[in-house]
Amino acid sequence: MYNQKTTLKSKFTSFLFVVPYLFLFISFLFFPLLYGIYISFHDYNLLSQENPFIGLENYMEIFSFGSSLSDLFFEGLWKTIQFVIYSVPLLVIIGLGLALLLNSLPGKIRGLFRTIYFIPYAISVSVISILFLWILDTNSGLLNNFLMKLGISPIAWLTELPYAWISIVGATIWWTIGFNMIIFINALNEVPEELYEASSIDGAGAWSNFIHITLPSIRPIMLFVVITSTIASFNVYGQPYLMTRGGPGDSTEVLLMSIVDQAFNQRELGSASAMAILMALIMIVVSIIQFKISSPKKQGGN
Repeated sequence: MYNQKTTLKSKFTSFLFVVPYLFLFISFLFFPLLYGIYISFHDYNLLSQENPFIGLENYMEIFSFGSSLSDLFFEGLWKTIQFVIYSVPLLVIIGLGLALLLNSLPGKIRGLFRTIYFIPYAISVSVISILFLWILDTNSGLLNNFLMKLGISPIAWLTELPYAWISIVGATIWWTIGFNMIIFINALNEVPEELYEASSIDGAGAWSNFIHITLPSIRPIMLFVVITSTIASFNVYGQPYLMTRGGPGDSTEVLLMSIVDQAFNQRELGSASAMAILMALIMIVVSIIQFKISSPKKQGGN
């Protein structure tokens, strides 16, 4: 009887720790998701008091190629995919490179450099964007002033291609690379030292250790970093909105910018919700594909 009471008390105590998160999850994630799905099945306009149920018409219009909504969605999706292609490999490779570099430093200064590289991740996207606007401004930016002192003509970092994408990707890497670096450092610290010792006895070099020991050992963490970086890059909004305003023209107007414009400028919440739901489904599919490709394949029996 005593043990049963103790177990119930322990479960109740554990439940109390979960309640705040559960409340926030339901309030700010689960309920808005359900409401967004509900809105996507309606002709929901902010200026209209009547928002009739229209079923799948919003989704059908998105896939009616040639319609304005279809063009808005797929053009924004393509620009988002461009950003994912540009940013994710760099976020993974540079993050792992920094982790390897910091792990090779003496212990006394290793913590200092970890902090230095991680600090930008704690800054808001608006501050990061303003900082890079100051650095990359065509006429008075810090970088162009430096280039002019070297006799190099100013570069329109934010108003011409491919410099606009380079600027957005560069700002994103500087801002978020610290997170991936910390994840990789923790993964590297979990690799058994005995494996490297045995490899050194066999005469293996640093590159061989990296290929045959380090990468296989951190493979699950690598998959985690790739998937989280991809999801974060799909959700890019603040950097292109604040740095280039989607320009030059609409060449950096990513999908989230199109969704926000459709929802709050055009006031068409129904079609904007349908676009957002489709974007979420695409991210889920991409994550599943990445997981399937990266998961070790089981060897069949003889």
